[in-house]
Amino acid sequence: MNEQAGTFAADQGLASCHTCGKVTPVAEQHCTRCHAHLHLRKPHSLARTWAFLIASIAFYIPAMALPVMNVSGLGTAAAGGSSGGSTIISGVITFWNMGSYPVAIIIFTASVLIPLLKVVALIWLCLAASGKLTGPPRSLALTYHITELLGRWSMVDVFVVAILACLVRLGAIMTITPGPAALAFAFVVILTMISAMSFDPRLIWDQRRGKKISTP
Repeated sequence: MNEQAGTFAADQGLASCHTCGKVTPVAEQHCTRCHAHLHLRKPHSLARTWAFLIASIAFYIPAMALPVMNVSGLGTAAAGGSSGGSTIISGVITFWNMGSYPVAIIIFTASVLIPLLKVVALIWLCLAASGKLTGPPRSLALTYHITELLGRWSMVDVFVVAILACLVRLGAIMTITPGPAALAFAFVVILTMISAMSFDPRLIWDQRRGKKISTP
């Protein structure tokens, strides 16, 4: 796309439909193909992105601190029928000490590193789109697309707990149930995904050329 003035679709009153992608004059107000409402930029993009992002950070703390899985049964402690909880970090340490290095690395990457990097990336993008930070627009846009693509893989820990809870049903011998961190972690993943979807990467280019596009 040429960055010369007047060559942007928004400057010519053209909007890309967020539902079907058809380019239509924004004066039409609705897409001529799917009849979705047209707007040049996602309405209140930064405000919505920040709101979901802050909520995800609030859930991230209990997701790391609370037990993600509770194991109850005869073999969990010295006394029969006792129970023990395992956090995400303690699970990673346990697998590492057992020599299951690939499993430990996958869980750490998907459940700890990716959500944290996604939060940091979204904060960086929001600050860049609002003019608080500067950076190459192409690199920022690439960061956004990678963040949106990889974020969904953070759900692996929740899937593991759900599968174990369904498969390990041995009555008095052992029972595995999801802990409170599983729900908190699910909220972290969902909220960061919604936050990434709420962000409009075109705001980065608007900031580059010093023009703000209204979003009625």
